[in-house]
Amino acid sequence: MSAGWSQGTSTSREGPGLRGSGWGHRLGNALKTTVLLAGLTALMLFVGQRLGGTQGLIIAGFFVIIMNFGSYWFSDRIALAMHGAKELPRQQAPGLHEMVERLAARANMPKPRVYLLPTHTPNAFATGRNPSHAAVAVTSGLMEILDRRELEGVLAHELAHVKNRDTLIGTVAATLAGVISYAAQMLFWFGGSLLSRNDDDEGGLGHALGNLGVLLVAPIAATLLQLAVSRSREYGADATGAELCGDPNALASALLKLERGVQLMPYDRAPATSHLFIVNPLSGGVVAALFSTHPPIPERVRRLHEMGSRMSPRGWNTGASWA
Repeated sequence: MSAGWSQGTSTSREGPGLRGSGWGHRLGNALKTTVLLAGLTALMLFVGQRLGGTQGLIIAGFFVIIMNFGSYWFSDRIALAMHGAKELPRQQAPGLHEMVERLAARANMPKPRVYLLPTHTPNAFATGRNPSHAAVAVTSGLMEILDRRELEGVLAHELAHVKNRDTLIGTVAATLAGVISYAAQMLFWFGGSLLSRNDDDEGGLGHALGNLGVLLVAPIAATLLQLAVSRSREYGADATGAELCGDPNALASALLKLERGVQLMPYDRAPATSHLFIVNPLSGGVVAALFSTHPPIPERVRRLHEMGSRMSPRGWNTGASWA
């Protein structure tokens, strides 16, 4: 970790009301979470019934109950554990903690816990079912390449996700989609008897091929459900985060640096959680871009620059205090 982050930071002025943090936005996210849970639940039940009949449906229903309960109450811990994140003591990075405290105060929310991911790939994500049970995780690579203004922009983006209740959607999607993808892989490799279940009575080869198709399509369907709630969240968090830190151009600069860093050092641990990060940590070509959980970085940067051009140079916090 860069030694510069052990230093404290100065206190900045309180910011204006934040866009996208009202009850309407929270209600919309609550509805999205309900739709996501219902969609992934229906997908899991369908796969269970298709592969195991009535018995498979009962087993799938049992797992769905556990998954929905666990994904709501423990998805933040699961997401952090997937990446080996460790809580970062205040004495190791007091400047970082003070920055998070200041941004949380501006957003009128409790200070999230701060975690460090031991990877050189620069990135960050937030998790937690609500602001009172939230955490912000940054990678060691991010701490090494960003200056103070850029780091504040990234942290503001992540706190915007918490403020807007996006983190609940993201962590639930990561947990459920990951379970579905993992279950499909296990059945694909070890569930040969399920693929040929009742061949004589239910169509033989055709039935087996149908089951195989379900195993192939289920992870894709889970990914599409993630896409339905992920891309718009990033634009909203960019806008709210830019207002929170008062420096849209700093966030835009950070996004460009993070994109280059991910291109040089992709991070493919726990792909089901890729949508949680501020920048897609996975590498890929044109096809991967079509299924990306994030909107294009150039478009995000363009919107932030436009937002910056509309802000008063004497605005709430232009970042000049970091000079």
